[in-house]
Amino acid sequence: MRGQGPSRGWLDFLCSLMTDDVDIPQPPRITDEQLARCRETGDYRPVLFDWYKYVGRLSNLYASIRSDSPAVRSLPSLHYAVLVGLLNRCARLMLANVALSHKGVFGETTAIIDRCIFESAVKIIWLCKQGDDESFSRFIADGLKTELEFKAKIEENITNRGGNPLVIEAQMLNSISNCISSSGLTEAEIESARKMPDLAATIEGVGGDRLLYVVGQKIGSHHVHGTWPSLWMHYLEKHDSILGPRDHDCPTNVNQYVFVPLFVLQAIGAFVRFICQNREDSQALFQLADSVGEEIRRINVEVVGNDFEKVTEI
Repeated sequence: MRGQGPSRGWLDFLCSLMTDDVDIPQPPRITDEQLARCRETGDYRPVLFDWYKYVGRLSNLYASIRSDSPAVRSLPSLHYAVLVGLLNRCARLMLANVALSHKGVFGETTAIIDRCIFESAVKIIWLCKQGDDESFSRFIADGLKTELEFKAKIEENITNRGGNPLVIEAQMLNSISNCISSSGLTEAEIESARKMPDLAATIEGVGGDRLLYVVGQKIGSHHVHGTWPSLWMHYLEKHDSILGPRDHDCPTNVNQYVFVPLFVLQAIGAFVRFICQNREDSQALFQLADSVGEEIRRINVEVVGNDFEKVTEI
């Protein structure tokens, strides 16, 4: 890593909190020659791609901190599992995007997945900021309300046929029952739980502004739902002045390699501050993630260049 990296002592400390088979991933080695080529071409995606991949691996690394580690305070096991699951989701989806975009295509698909990563990171930050039983119960119950609705519909269909379930219905009911049992909540608790705030309210609740919501959620949702801006950007092009299907040539936008990893690093920071017993441990644990964020921001200064200078002529 260019610049001042974290000390070996804290790396040993981080290793001590994990299972024996977890290794600390090595940061990418970005050479001066690589950066010179980026400056020459104006394309910084080759180096930012490596940092994006590394943040995905870091997300998995921090998700591997054991709940019984000495630096971790006593937390309900299900609460800890929710946070670890969300961090691992960020990691898995980021690494899926690495696999998709490593040859410079599938930009239309990485945009969809990045929208999912953003939402998971927001939820990590929100849960860690709230930090209470009700907030975690609301998160868990939010998804299970759909399961209860599905269960009620299946049972209604069985009753209407005289009470004899189909094999597939019995299998689905068993799956729903197992999912509900895993949550630690009763059906009554799930039904009575308050809904999770929508993403706009969640972002506001963690100190984000309307711009973050518009960029992270609303623009990201174009790619999920296939609105006109998404079709125009990724799926259509002109053929003899007529709009037709675009070829398979959509690159991942360079801003995705900056915005998403920086936000996931914020989620990692919220996670370690929430789980640690004391501030010194949380600061030590976050050193690596913090230094990675500094490096990504340093490169991004070169990426944006004069983008934020006032336009003098249109």
